[in-house]
Formats: sequence, structure tokens, C-alpha cells
Amino acid sequence: MRLSLYIAKRYLFAKKSRNAINVISSISVAGVTIGTMALIIVLSVFNGLETLVSSIFNTFDPDLKITPVEGKTFIPDSSSLSLLSKINGVECYSLCLEENALLKYGEKQYIATIKGVDENYVQVTGIDSSMWDGDFILRSEQGRPYAIPGIGIANFLGLRVNFITPLVIYVPKRTGTPELNPEDAFVRNYIFPSGIYQVEQEFDSKYVFIPIGFARELLEFDSEVSSLEIKFADGSRESEVQKNVTRLFGKGFLVQNKYEQQEIFYKVMKSERFAVFLILTLILIIASFSIIGSLTMLIIEKERDIEILRSLGADNTLIRKIFIIEGWLISIIGAFAGILSGFVICWIQQRFGLVKLHSSTLILDAYPVVMKIKDFLIVPATVLLIGFWAAWYPVRFLTKKYLTRI
Repeated sequence: MRLSLYIAKRYLFAKKSRNAINVISSISVAGVTIGTMALIIVLSVFNGLETLVSSIFNTFDPDLKITPVEGKTFIPDSSSLSLLSKINGVECYSLCLEENALLKYGEKQYIATIKGVDENYVQVTGIDSSMWDGDFILRSEQGRPYAIPGIGIANFLGLRVNFITPLVIYVPKRTGTPELNPEDAFVRNYIFPSGIYQVEQEFDSKYVFIPIGFARELLEFDSEVSSLEIKFADGSRESEVQKNVTRLFGKGFLVQNKYEQQEIFYKVMKSERFAVFLILTLILIIASFSIIGSLTMLIIEKERDIEILRSLGADNTLIRKIFIIEGWLISIIGAFAGILSGFVICWIQQRFGLVKLHSSTLILDAYPVVMKIKDFLIVPATVLLIGFWAAWYPVRFLTKKYLTRI
């Protein structure tokens, strides 16, 4: 092994009689370097985007969400709630009630989703950490209800936290006969905003948080909820908690974890990541064809050296190993240079954010980058596997064509 490696290094770095071999070898190293660097950068950017969007979802999505299989609402059983709080791994839960409503502020109107929540909601989610103005307060000390709209809704309505102009909410009546006056077909009530949150445009333009009691009055409900949202305790086994909760509520309810609540998004992200990885790998394979050309020309040039090695006692296995190692050295050098270059570029983007995102829907102004160890293991393994194939092919087949004595 040492002899074949020594000779392979001499062949790789020594000056050839044909300058084209040096040029092709340099092109091979450059191609592998660029392909490896591109894989590291793209995978790190995908990690950053997935982390960013997951953090946005985590602001709204609880660790576990219970919804009815049929219908929009259900009445939670008091005994089930008592048993739920005793399940090992459940830290707390929140009762939620959602419905579409018409909002009116001054002369402007907007259709949004009102989400009635209880006081535990800020413990279940991280919405209170995303306040753009004011505070996430559902009720005053005197019991007055407050609303917390998203900044998208607030900007459209011209709404600000001033406790002067109220936000009027209209909801269609659930009971009663048709009215001649359209306004009589709605239940309406007013509420003052205590704060405005900002997370992401889709959420900011959709939800208004209000106390669940106020929501039930608008919707003419007594104790109905549309979902039960649960927060896990630190160190809990999530899959086991989900199984216990599913067993408690039975087949009539859907119990979803964070991944299942946004299943389409996570599947699309993984599919896109895998597709990009395959495309860049294919480009890397094409770039590795230059290794085949470089080794082919080198084998032809070193025909006399091979005869000398044979006369000194070298067998066909040793001679083939020399050229395989040389081709693999090209991939190793390119992989190392690509990983180092990719790491440096990702670090610069993390530190300085040179490449801007130019998105009005996200808070960040630069592409997020997250480097993971598994990417720095998978990428070089893929590059070295491709490099081994690119070296093995000409040595195994092309030597038979040009050097019949091997």
C-alpha cells in the first residue's frame, strides 16, 4: 500500500511529458472542489431555511394538537382533561376555539380568523415572544377582554394600540331566523387591542387572538372548543406521550405532533433537499469524467514505466492499485478543498449575511445557513465513492485496451 501510494503521488504531482495531462488533472480537481463546495453550501442553506420556517411554525404550533375527526368543534370531557394533565410528559394544555370573522376598525373591514385561547396559551406556544407592539394580554386586571392581531391585519386596518378606537368583530349567528336587515344576521362585539404580534406574513395576516370566553360569546357556544393544544415537559418521550394521549381520547380525535401538523411542508422540504442533492451529485459525476480522461492519458504515457515495474516484480494488482490511488487522490484533494471552501463561505454568510434574502414574508434579510456534521460526513463520502468509480473504470477496462500486458 505504501509503495503504490508513493508512486501514485509521484505520478500525480510530477511534470508529465504531455502538458495536457497536468491541465486535465487540474480541471478534475477543480471540478470536484466546486461540486463538493456547492453540495455543502446548498445543504447548509436548506438546513437554515428549514430551521427558520420550523421556528415560525413552533411559534404557533403546539407540541401536540387534538382536533375532532368529524366537525369543527367538540366539548372536552372534564374527566379526560383531568387524566390528560396527569399523563407523564404533559406539562400543560390550552383550550382553543377558531372561526372566521369580519373585523371592522373605523371605516375599514377585514376578514380574518379569530382564535380564542385561554391563559395557558403563552406557555404552550411562544407567541408572546413575537410582539411587535404592546404585550400579549388577554384580559386586564378588571377582567376586560383584549385582542392581539397580527401586524398584517393591523396595517390593513390602520390599527394601533391606543385604547381609543375599538376593534369590532362580526360573526354570523348560529341560531335564529333569517333577518331582513343583514346586520341583524350577525353577532357583533367590540374589543380593544393590547398588542400586535409579528412572525410571518401568512400568520400575521390571518389570526387575531382573543380570550376563549369572549370567542364563545361571539360564536354562541357554551363550552365547545375546536382544539386542545399541549406542551411537552422537558425530557419527555414525545412518541410515548402521543400514544398515551391518543389512547385517552380514542378514535374520534386526531392527535398530531408538530411534524404531522405541517406534514406537507416537511415532506416538500425533504423532497426538495433530496432532489437538489441528486442534481448536484449528477453534476459531480459528470465533472468526474475528467478523471477518466486524465488517467487514460496517464496510463498510455506510463506504458514504459509499467514494463519496468513488471520486470522488477510488480504484479498486475499493484500496477492497477497505483493508478486507482492516483485517481482517488484527485477526488480526495478536491473533496478536502471543497469542504474547506464550503465551510468558509457558510461561515462568512452566517457572520456577515452577504447574500440577501429579499423577501417581504420573512423577518430575516439574509439567507440563513446552518452547518450540520452529518452533511460534512455524507458529502465527502459521496464524493470519494464517485471518485473511486471514476478511477476504477479506466484502470479496470481501459488498461486492457491500451496495455494488453497488464
